Amino acid sequence: MELNRLFPMPEPTPAAPTESAIPAPRTWLQALRVYLEPSSLRMLTLGFAAGLPLLLVLGTLSFRLREAGIDRSTIGYLSWVGLAYGFKWVWAPLVDRLPIPGLTRALGRRRSWLLLSQAAIIAGLVGMALADPRATLGPIVWCALGVAFGSATQDIALDAYRIESASLDRQAALAASYQTGYRLAMIWAGAGVLWIAARAEAAPAVQAAGQALAPAVAAYQNGGWKAAYLAMAASMLVGVVTVLFSREPAPVALPPARGAAEWLQGALIEPFADFFRRYRWHAALILALIATYRISDVVMGIMANPFYVDMGFTKDEVAAVSKVYGVIMTLVGAFVGGVLAMRLGVMRVLMAGAVLSAATNLLFAWLAGRGHDLTALIFVVSADNLASGIASAAFIAYLSGLTNVSYSATQYALFSSMMLLLPKFIAGFSGDFVNAFGYAHFFTSTAWLGVPVLGLVWLASRVLPVRKQD
Repeated sequence: MELNRLFPMPEPTPAAPTESAIPAPRTWLQALRVYLEPSSLRMLTLGFAAGLPLLLVLGTLSFRLREAGIDRSTIGYLSWVGLAYGFKWVWAPLVDRLPIPGLTRALGRRRSWLLLSQAAIIAGLVGMALADPRATLGPIVWCALGVAFGSATQDIALDAYRIESASLDRQAALAASYQTGYRLAMIWAGAGVLWIAARAEAAPAVQAAGQALAPAVAAYQNGGWKAAYLAMAASMLVGVVTVLFSREPAPVALPPARGAAEWLQGALIEPFADFFRRYRWHAALILALIATYRISDVVMGIMANPFYVDMGFTKDEVAAVSKVYGVIMTLVGAFVGGVLAMRLGVMRVLMAGAVLSAATNLLFAWLAGRGHDLTALIFVVSADNLASGIASAAFIAYLSGLTNVSYSATQYALFSSMMLLLPKFIAGFSGDFVNAFGYAHFFTSTAWLGVPVLGLVWLASRVLPVRKQD
């Protein structure tokens, strides 16, 4: 029947490999050579496409809104746009199984969804470029929601593409390459946007060091932000070109469904049931770790750019620090995290990343007492990017090892959604917290949020992450 062709059912997977089946550690030279393989280079550019939209609907948008005079509480609540990433598991089964008429036949299941989601992102960014938040927030919020939805869908398809494109022992290297591209895109979507917006202003914006909200509002020019967001929309073509010139990974063999109910069982229920069957009571521990691992960074990140504006840092200053020092330390962090994960094991690096992520938030509390100090900003941004790169490379490798390749898109979407759901919800109240207690107390509190994570990493290290193979 036509239903059988359109909605195939996943076949039962064999028993999970034992610990002895895991490949022996590579030599240092072998570990480094993995980064030159085509799959790693492909992940670099696809990671760029994945990382570009995130800040444009969160951190960079918060800088733009604060400069336009929008209240911190409103900015905090608008960060809930990012909850689209936390609920992507809801439509992940469709991305995992549903073909797109015309596109899937021409490009394959993974590449067709990647291309469709990238088109949605580009359209949303153009809409955000044309909107003016001083007139009304409605259009920019709806376009931001569109970008977030398209970006979350791209993440679903891309995570499945990455997991299906290489063996388990190469996932840490692919994660590091992905993170390098991802972080480069975030710097371009953060520092690059600020640099373009400053260059595109009709006249130089005057903002004296140490001055806060009033001069920032007077300096706001929507034309500069329009040019910057249009440039970001054009930058998404990096991902589009990569998708068009990449190969579809070998499809997992899927027997035909015998009806709609059977397809729904396999597409919507079985991916989650498979995870709980494999890990049993350990599943609760693993999900708790996933839900809280990045909580310090995510909650703090929403107020970082409003903090820069209120401390009197200009767009050029923030852009220069992020572009030079942020790029260097992010690349070092992702590279070191990937190599160490292959040499020392993912869980050891996961623990180090958790410690560093919480500790660097305390540096922001210290910076709050320094005021407009460019040297201090360089130090804090550098340390934060280094810690984030290490933690992210190890965490992605850990999540990849938990998936069953028969349900890679759905299961990874569940994991990465849980990673953001609780932190994004809490972050929505960050503006209210800053208004009530100030920036220093806010950053210190976000550091304390990371302390329970250390215990969860230690407990989870006693549970072997197993990726089921076909």
